[in-house]
Amino acid sequence: MLKLNIPSYKMIEIKNLIFDYNGTLAKDGLVKDITKNKLNKLSEKVNIYVLTADTFNNAKKNLKDTNVNLHIISKENGTNDKGDFIKELGNKDSIAIGNGNNDIEMIKNAELGICILGDEGCSTFTMINSDLVIKNIDDCLNLFINPKRLIATLRK
Repeated sequence: MLKLNIPSYKMIEIKNLIFDYNGTLAKDGLVKDITKNKLNKLSEKVNIYVLTADTFNNAKKNLKDTNVNLHIISKENGTNDKGDFIKELGNKDSIAIGNGNNDIEMIKNAELGICILGDEGCSTFTMINSDLVIKNIDDCLNLFINPKRLIATLRK
């Protein structure tokens, strides 16, 4: 569990990190080794979920050496699938990380929503509904490895 006491903002206790796959964790369907290593390190503290429509049909293979829970969602109804997933899992215990239009409900329903700009860019709708925008996934993961960075950014 990650406990974050963010001054003049909120106290949050996070059990789950929920990630979009393509554009967030992966570029062109592939996750970098350094990113996988960071996911494995974080999996010692929190549950990690990856939600994807699996555009490149390789998410399972690409994540086989990580400690993540992979969930394939509908290509047609991904926005609602992601929003429903986080509600069922426990939105007050979860941080959602994504970049696309189909991540909006997941981002809005999470205790903390993070938009990744990344190499593919991000949906302005997702960005507007996020608590935080980060330039790439590795910088985002570093916020959870070094949570004082997250606290420094979000305190009021």
